[in-house]
Amino acid sequence: MGNRLLKFYHALPGPLRTLAASLRGYQLRGWRYGPETDQLVEEALVRDQWSAERWGTWQAERLAFVLHRAATTVPYYQQYWAQRRRTGDQASFEELRNWPVLTKDEVRRHARAFVASDCDPRRMFHDHTSGTTGTPLDLWLTRDTVRRWYALHEARARVWHGVSRHDHWGILGGQQVVPFSQKKPPFWVWNAGLNQVYFSVAHIAPWSVPSYLEEVRARRLTHLISYSSSLYFLAMEAQGQAERLPLKVVITNAEPLYDYQRRVISETFGCPVRETYGMGEIVCAASECGHGRLHLWPEAGHLELLDEHDQPVPPGEAGRIVGTSLFNADMPLIRFDTRDRGQLAASGANCACGRTLPVVERIWGRWDDMVVTRDGRQLVLIDALFDSSHHIKEAQIIQETLDDFTMKVVPAPGWSDADAELLRNALRERVGPVTLNIELVTHIERTWAGKFRVFISKLPRSTPAPG
Repeated sequence: MGNRLLKFYHALPGPLRTLAASLRGYQLRGWRYGPETDQLVEEALVRDQWSAERWGTWQAERLAFVLHRAATTVPYYQQYWAQRRRTGDQASFEELRNWPVLTKDEVRRHARAFVASDCDPRRMFHDHTSGTTGTPLDLWLTRDTVRRWYALHEARARVWHGVSRHDHWGILGGQQVVPFSQKKPPFWVWNAGLNQVYFSVAHIAPWSVPSYLEEVRARRLTHLISYSSSLYFLAMEAQGQAERLPLKVVITNAEPLYDYQRRVISETFGCPVRETYGMGEIVCAASECGHGRLHLWPEAGHLELLDEHDQPVPPGEAGRIVGTSLFNADMPLIRFDTRDRGQLAASGANCACGRTLPVVERIWGRWDDMVVTRDGRQLVLIDALFDSSHHIKEAQIIQETLDDFTMKVVPAPGWSDADAELLRNALRERVGPVTLNIELVTHIERTWAGKFRVFISKLPRSTPAPG
């Protein structure tokens, strides 16, 4: 929404905001869902039981189609391969390994050039990713692709857990549905087109939490979809006010879900908390089943785990997630670097849920957001660090240098110097003899899109270890 339109929307009285949101909701519903949706959902649930061999065959055939389409109809890749041919390079575009790793900045600079020449962007759905830098990517999808994608989400994020798009549900997201200056409820807008209450993440505070919970009750919401950090903050405040509010399920997205967040959210809402992983570029996706395992969606993309030199990591090790579009063949992104870090379960690992979809051991945050130790190790700063103290509402760690860290802490009642010392010791146990400066704050800044970063590194991207 442009700034001018947003100002106009914010100036509307509450009922007209609801009308505007609902009209937009009906428009989105027309793009996302149609008479074929229920059949597409059933087909996705059937594919949950496909064998590894069948998935392997399907992915190989789809990958071959996408690579050929990208090389022959997508202007960016047509130019890329023409340049290689002019230099005498005869490498085959039918082999994925011959394609370069694609960065977000490259897509951002040349977005329209990634749309196949037989497609008209004016007739496609124009989407934007949020990103963490404030510079989103532009993406285009056909109506057929959008509907197939939302059917897949319906099957594996909702139906797996007994809820539906037809239920009343809520979302906590980054859209500015009410002005930031607003101090009285509603801090949300009802979207009749999608049966959705869109809650503002920017207004969650001790004084506003009761009104959020009352709206959940009044609308009889069955489930919430939210940034994990936003829902955790809401749940923490609700617990402090002795509030409990049962739902059927809470589904997190857009951020990693940490164990300490899962515990508090589950206690507050009396239901399981299920994690999803994905991105607007649709090159990789996963969702958590009822047995707590993340399952890949093989239809979304072909997954590679690479090291910092763009080489495959050994089986069973963690690496940078690089995905190739299999779902959106009209704006195919080949070997797209998500900058996230993940690890697959051992080959052939089975899940008690009975589904045969590949199992993901874990997905961490951005590859760049890793601790670099003085002896050259690169570590994901696991959330277990915060288990050292139970008097924290939320915290963020910043690596200033190889030896110096800052931790911003929003303290909970009972915080003391002893908690600070526990955190310092816990960090040193994990990364060695470092200095940790603890700053007590009332809140921790989110990104422009409302997302929370638990770890920030100020080191150069390729900091060498001292000899």
